[in-house]
Amino acid sequence: MGEDAGVDIGIVHFTGCSVMPQQLARDVEERGFESLFYTEHTHIPVASRRASGSARDYATTFDPFVALAAAAAVTSTLRLGTAVCLLPQRDPIITAKEVASLDLLSGGRVLLGVGSGWNREEMRDHGVEPKGRTARMVEAVQAMRQIWATDESEFHGDHVDFGPLWSWPKPAQRHGPPVLFGGNGPGVEDRVLAHGDGWLPQAGTFSSVEEVDARIKGLREQAAEAGRGHVPVTVFGTPDDLGLLEQLATAGVDRCLIPVRSDDSDELSTRLDALVAVLEAFTSR
Repeated sequence: MGEDAGVDIGIVHFTGCSVMPQQLARDVEERGFESLFYTEHTHIPVASRRASGSARDYATTFDPFVALAAAAAVTSTLRLGTAVCLLPQRDPIITAKEVASLDLLSGGRVLLGVGSGWNREEMRDHGVEPKGRTARMVEAVQAMRQIWATDESEFHGDHVDFGPLWSWPKPAQRHGPPVLFGGNGPGVEDRVLAHGDGWLPQAGTFSSVEEVDARIKGLREQAAEAGRGHVPVTVFGTPDDLGLLEQLATAGVDRCLIPVRSDDSDELSTRLDALVAVLEAFTSR
């Protein structure tokens, strides 16, 4: 396996809108975690074949950028991320402004995780055909980078198309927030290398840590061949298992996001306290 270069531990809030982001962000930062990520679903269609059981909880998520703005206002060092922003369902011009505004207001703490989504009925409610969602996501990233980088921006693609425009503010981070591509399917490494700043796979999509190790090794070999530097890997949904965290660190993972699912303030606080013990044991090993 690869070298253990140190791993940051973050929290991802999975579902629920009863615990206010301000409270959660303070609790996460005060306990020493590196980052706080929010998931995204605009809604869950009742007709969705998955809209039963725990999948219905996805309908209770905050808008991630509103939640992260609230989190930014009460923290100073906490990195603020999306895991993931469902970019194909969004207007890229509006999203570019939201992300740039959040990055500027937070002092450059944004990490933009993006994904193509799984709920086809949700996509169609936004007027998006599932078949073209990955290409649409890539073009949206390209278009947003243009808006962030230039005073007068334009983009002409198959899915995203606009003429010259002005849009401020620009992000605090010089090249815009790092874009982390989610997914674990064929071609994701190529997408990361061509259009992204990092990879954001889900822990549950790997069959073993050995697969994680092999995929990361292959990604970084391709990056070296292309003349790129270190490509960071963030693993979403990591169990709070010290042994697994150590194995992921050895495999070359840069950040692990441990999910918290409780929508009760007291339960969530207890959960975070328990995770602090894992964090401290991991960082002191």
